[in-house]
Amino acid sequence: MLAVSSTVETVTVNPGNISKENKEKVAKALADIFELDYETVLKKVNKRSSIETIIKKVDKDKTDKLRVWMQENNISSGINIDEDTKRYYPYSNLASQVIGFCGSDNQGLDGIEAKYDSQLKGQQGAIQRHTDARGGEIGTEGENYVPAVDGNDLVLTIDLTIQSIVEKYLEEACIDNECTDGGTIIAMNPQNGDILAMATYPNYNLNSPYDAYTDELKQNWDSMEQSEKTTKLQAVWRNRAIADTYEPGSVFKLITASAALEEGITDTDNEGEFTCTGGIDVAGVHIKCWRYYRPHGSESLRQALMNSCNPVFIGLGQKLGVHTYYSYLNKFRLLNITGIDLPGEANSIFLAEDKAGPVELATISFGQRFEITPIQLVTAVSAIANGGNSITPRVVKQIINSQTKETTDIPVKTNGRVISQETSAKVLSMMESVVSEGTGKNAKVAGYRIGGKTGTSEDGVNTNKYVTSFLGVAPIENPQIVLLVTLYNPTGEGGHQGGGVAAPVGGKIFSEVLPYLEVSQGNSDEIEVKEEVDTPDLIGKSLKEAKELLKESGLEMQVQNEVEDLDYENTIVKNQTPKAGIKINKGNKVYVEY
Repeated sequence: MLAVSSTVETVTVNPGNISKENKEKVAKALADIFELDYETVLKKVNKRSSIETIIKKVDKDKTDKLRVWMQENNISSGINIDEDTKRYYPYSNLASQVIGFCGSDNQGLDGIEAKYDSQLKGQQGAIQRHTDARGGEIGTEGENYVPAVDGNDLVLTIDLTIQSIVEKYLEEACIDNECTDGGTIIAMNPQNGDILAMATYPNYNLNSPYDAYTDELKQNWDSMEQSEKTTKLQAVWRNRAIADTYEPGSVFKLITASAALEEGITDTDNEGEFTCTGGIDVAGVHIKCWRYYRPHGSESLRQALMNSCNPVFIGLGQKLGVHTYYSYLNKFRLLNITGIDLPGEANSIFLAEDKAGPVELATISFGQRFEITPIQLVTAVSAIANGGNSITPRVVKQIINSQTKETTDIPVKTNGRVISQETSAKVLSMMESVVSEGTGKNAKVAGYRIGGKTGTSEDGVNTNKYVTSFLGVAPIENPQIVLLVTLYNPTGEGGHQGGGVAAPVGGKIFSEVLPYLEVSQGNSDEIEVKEEVDTPDLIGKSLKEAKELLKESGLEMQVQNEVEDLDYENTIVKNQTPKAGIKINKGNKVYVEY
């Protein structure tokens, strides 16, 4: 359960029904019990209105104190305690930008909560009665109770375990590589468009979305202007995986290669078909290869992709021509939003086809001087991974009617064929070579056939900032996951190249996700057989007890959001990933929250 409504209560007063001699006493009690400002409460109690709200969405233990006080002081009218609901997120920060949150009236304000608000909100209950302007009852009909109707349940495509793994490694990568502008990761099933994980770093606590979300902000929060706070909050609420565009860099060579193969312009392994001399002249402009100082020389298409050689892909773009190239951009749905069921999706930024000249076509061919969103790139490459069909990504897969319990499946949406099965197989084969021998070798995982492509691009013109990325597909023989790691402005000692910074992140994620998905291992000579154990039940145990239990099972414990001087003996485990009873390899980590 990622989001649930829990029962709370709201306290209101009918000022006209509280006698003059009791007003101060009532105000004092309300202020004391609910820790409110006495003068503010007294003003409400003294108002000439039919109803005033004292406090919303308080837990029942507080309102029970009020009930006892009312009984002891023989006050039976003028104070109302009504049942209400409060949105609660059991996993706090998990998938925060995807799930979104609700306002004080339980209206969805962002993410799934906003997109599917009409499905989730249900109908409010009511107590109907006839009253005069002072709140006194008119007539003898009494009260009419109208019961509330629960909203519907949503079943997401998000996999809790994969989301947790992705968020763990995204945070680690952003901290270790000093990514000043954070990062995003998307994991998608290319066969049906299911988003298995979507993460943005930094994230925030869905239970307190208006609070400071980093240690640095917490130190300065109270002294900041409200406008600055709002800007910071809106930035972290933003789902950058769908709402922010960037230059994809060399990852985009997969699109150029696919189009060229589909058009029959080239093939994967024509030995010596291309020659890299360190650069290429296009309409009077000299465009360098990234390794201009030591040219790649004679290459096949496979070797060019492994080497990420710019001139080869510029040449392919020239042979395709602007019109044909743009037709493939359209087929891959890179000129339109994907239609994912989340609010705030942005579109790509390309020059109009009739304004794209030779130089513009050249830069597009190797992934620069245009911008797309991470979700557009994952969706495009999913068409390569699944045999050539364009598919619409989705986050909700089922709606369950709260009254009838009837389940409605959200259909998988396909958008036609982009490339042939044959072209798909060829590109996947080349992607496997990129990981096994080329720039993506840091994403290798023993025993699994993984394909990928690295990318590095400038984040804007003359900003001295870079975006580094890795796009992976696994397993190559039957792709179940397309993974895009995007890190914004890594400034750490590891540099900013995709192969050195982003590819290792992809490898770590694949090393945990593929066994979890029970993907069979294809390279038997590289397989290290590990003993499997059942994950013990840690919920309700102290951190100390949990650690000892895991140690006995040959597992390690990782505490999420651990703080200094954490009391392991008295801090209780509230959540764990994987859940109790799941089989995992000895030596793996179990993630706990307190």
